[in-house]
Amino acid sequence: MRNPPVEVKLYPDPLLREVAKPVEGFDKALADFAAEIIRTMRAGNGLGLAAPQVGVAKRLVIVSPDGQPGHETVMVNPEILATEGWVEAEEGCLSFPGVYVRIGRFSRVVARYQDVTGQAHELQAEGLLARAVQHEIDHLDGRLLVDRMSTVQRMAQRRRLRELQRRYEHQFERAEAGTAGTSGT
Repeated sequence: MRNPPVEVKLYPDPLLREVAKPVEGFDKALADFAAEIIRTMRAGNGLGLAAPQVGVAKRLVIVSPDGQPGHETVMVNPEILATEGWVEAEEGCLSFPGVYVRIGRFSRVVARYQDVTGQAHELQAEGLLARAVQHEIDHLDGRLLVDRMSTVQRMAQRRRLRELQRRYEHQFERAEAGTAGTSGT
């Protein structure tokens, strides 16, 4: 039986702000972890997901611009080499459920990355794929959707952002309450 998808960290979880460390070991554990992220991304109907979004500060992202199983690209230690053009389009994020805003991104990117075996690749992406690559690499650098929003967009989304903040605080309070009254003996 397959493991269920892991939980996606939601804003404002501080783990989302950590800068991810490079992946150095290319082994079965890395391939299994990538498969786990793909399952989690699919369960959330996402087009991409980064390791920090599941609480692991490693430079690994998955992009799947058409959302079709088997069309995912696993990018380990990705970096953008070149950019071109600019386009604004609506963007969402699994760590910000219910939040969608128009964000400007490069319309074309060239990225270098490794696969789960350590093999180097170069990806020329445009449109939605270019957007997904940029969005997921932002996560590796601790940059979030809210950081790309204008002041007006943040104000328009403040109710939903406050709901996410309260949800996070409530989750933290429940966790603390669960450990209260237990002793180390």
